[in-house]
This record gives sequence, structure tokens and C-alpha cells, in this order.
Amino acid sequence: MMKSYKYPNISDWKSLCERPLQNQENLFENVKSVFDEVKINGDKALKFFTEKFDKASIEDFKVPASEIEEATNLVSEELKSAIKTAAENIRKFHISQQEAKNVVETTEGVFCWRESRAIENIGIYIPGGTAPLFSTVLMLGIPATIAGCQNIALCSPPDRDGKINPAILFTADMVGIKNIFKVGGSQAIAGLTFGTEIIPKVDKIFGPGNQYVTAAKQLALNYNVAIDIPAGPSEVLVIADESSVPEFVAADLLSQAEHGTDSQVILLSDSEKIINEINSEIERQLKELPRNEIAEIALQNSKSILLNSIKEAIDFSNLYAPEHLILSIENAENFTAKITNAGSVFLGNYSPESAGDYASGTNHTLPTNGFAKNYSGVSLDSFVKKITFQNITKKGIQNIGKTIELMAEAEELVAHKNAVSIRLKYLENEN
Repeated sequence: MMKSYKYPNISDWKSLCERPLQNQENLFENVKSVFDEVKINGDKALKFFTEKFDKASIEDFKVPASEIEEATNLVSEELKSAIKTAAENIRKFHISQQEAKNVVETTEGVFCWRESRAIENIGIYIPGGTAPLFSTVLMLGIPATIAGCQNIALCSPPDRDGKINPAILFTADMVGIKNIFKVGGSQAIAGLTFGTEIIPKVDKIFGPGNQYVTAAKQLALNYNVAIDIPAGPSEVLVIADESSVPEFVAADLLSQAEHGTDSQVILLSDSEKIINEINSEIERQLKELPRNEIAEIALQNSKSILLNSIKEAIDFSNLYAPEHLILSIENAENFTAKITNAGSVFLGNYSPESAGDYASGTNHTLPTNGFAKNYSGVSLDSFVKKITFQNITKKGIQNIGKTIELMAEAEELVAHKNAVSIRLKYLENEN
């Protein structure tokens, strides 16, 4: 069960916010060796690592149309309908993030504005294995298509029969992703980083994964390939008061704990009674979960903390900077302005974190491990670049010219000053 703390001193909060340490011995060295092999040997290296790590022998990494059609037939109509409903909500929310061009006249005759341009080549990584995250295909594929990304390559690990999970293939096809490749792990990230005979080189890589995938994405940065966010194990922090429903809170905590043994859940409350009731409910619900062994190990790295007030709980949460924050408290909306660090926030008793994971419309690709202090979750902006424009008229350069000249001269950049001075003299002579 979760470790329990009562009224800890503020000086102890920092240590209580520490995440479980992962064994990373030789991690980056191992990933670097995979990168080196893929860079030199391309598809040959991908075949070797796929056989080694996934126990699958793959001749052609690209998924053919016949396999997509076969996968579509294997997905139930009920699940197809659910995926389409989620897709519509996600599309609505991300379309709302589009920005209209806004031209600002900063000085008379000086016009400035900003426009978005899609990142042309993106790679999406979708984990397979025990939790094939077809929902992440929606979260990444939909904003990519709205942004107008021209080339989208999706990689996902194959099973031992050399097949990708049918729901992943159906969802990718529905979203409009045509280039799907049967390759996983750090070798997939390497393939997207360098490009191989069949996998295209991309400009930015998105998607979650295990510690090898995470390390590979960090390594990709060294080769001028951008990544979405530093991502680690999943986490949720729940703040609960007397108005919370213990069954709901327990279910929310377990929904994150079942992600993986390295996941972490935190429960904060100003009521010892509520903490006890939630812990009892966790014990009851845990027995009924198919992945209860995974959740049980995750709970051993998790904490319940009794604090003096909800305000104190908000302060602790801001220090922890959770990936997911659930406010199971009375008048939760009144506390939103106080939240400074969180990936995504869920308000009230009827806003489970699972809603954001699947179908409410917000994106579930979020910063973990405290990175919510300086990173946002994935949004439409993640798939575009912002380019600034300016158009300066004759009157405009005359209005700001002296300012530029004085500043350039003070920085001893004479050519900068001359670029303005020559124009001002030209206009003076013209008049």
C-alpha cells in the first residue's frame, strides 16, 4: 500500500516530491550503440534489433494496405464507434487552438505579425506490448493533420507474428496516417532520427515509451531532431476533501498505478478520515484488477499525505508539478488560479483522469517527472513553427530609424547602424 505521512514539515516537502529512481545503469550507452548501428547499417540494423528485442522476423517494415484492412475487420464495431467519438472531441478541441493572423502596428508605419507553419516531417511512436496505446494515435495524429504536417511516419513494435495491434492500425488509418512501420524501441527512434532505406528521416519525434525510448528521444536531440517533451513514468496527484467520493478517488489512483510498476500516485487531503476511507477502497478495488500485480508495486512507491488545509495541498502540488492533477474538492473551480504547475487538471468528482486519457478532447501527452514546471503538454502548437513577419513603410523607418541607430552604435555594430542610416539618407535625398 501507499506510504503514509502526517503533517510533514515544509522542509521535508522536496524529498516527498521525489519520483522513484529507475535503474539507468548503462542505459544511454546501450541506446547509443543502437543509434550507431542504425546510422551505419539502416534497415539491416533494424531487422537485427527487431529479432533481438521483439522476437519477430520482419522483411518489410512498412505495413501494407492488406494488413490495415485485415486489422480493421478485427476491431469491433463498438470500439470503432468509441474511437470515432473520441476523435471528434479531440479534433474539436485542437481546432480551437488555431490562431488567426493578427497584424499589430507597433509604431506608425511599422507592422508586425506572426504566422504558423506546419513542421513538415514528423515521427510518431506508439508503444505496443501489454498496453497498445491506440488512444495516443488520436492524440498525436489528429493535431498533426490539423496543423498540416506533410509527412507523418508512425512506428510501433510488432508482436512475435510480425503484426501491429489491430486497434493501432485502424486508428492510424482513420486519422489519415499512411506510413506505418513495424519497428519499436530505441531502434525505431534511431530510424526516425537518421532515416533508413524505408523509414524516412523526420524533424520532430512524438510519443511515449519505456526508459529506452525516452533515452533514445533525448539522444535524438543531439542529431538536430526535436522531441515533444521529456516523458517518464505516468503519475497522478489527487487532492481530496470531505466532499470527495472515496470510491472515485481510489479508482483514479489505481487507473494510474496500473500503467506500470514505475508509475507514481500521490494522495493529499486535509482529512485523515477521507485518507483512511480511500485506502480501504484501494484495497478492495485492487483485488478486482487484472493488472493488480503491476498496480501493487506502483503503490509501494506512492504516498498519502495529510496536510493542514487544501491551500497547503495546492502548494505541495505546485512543488510536485504532477502530470495529472485531480481536484476532488468542494468548489474546485475556485482554486484553478492557484495552480501554477500541472500537465492537465481535472475538476470535481465527475472528472476522472481517464476522460482526458481518451475522449474529453484534451491531449494526454503530458510532461512528467516535474517537467510540468517548464513544459506544456502536447497541443496544436507542438506541430507548428511560429514565424514572425514585419513590413516597415517609409514613414515607419523614419519613425524608428533613430532608435535603431542609437542602439546599434551603443553595441558597436556599425554595419547594423548603416543598414538604417543608408535608408534614412535615401529618403532624405528623395524628399
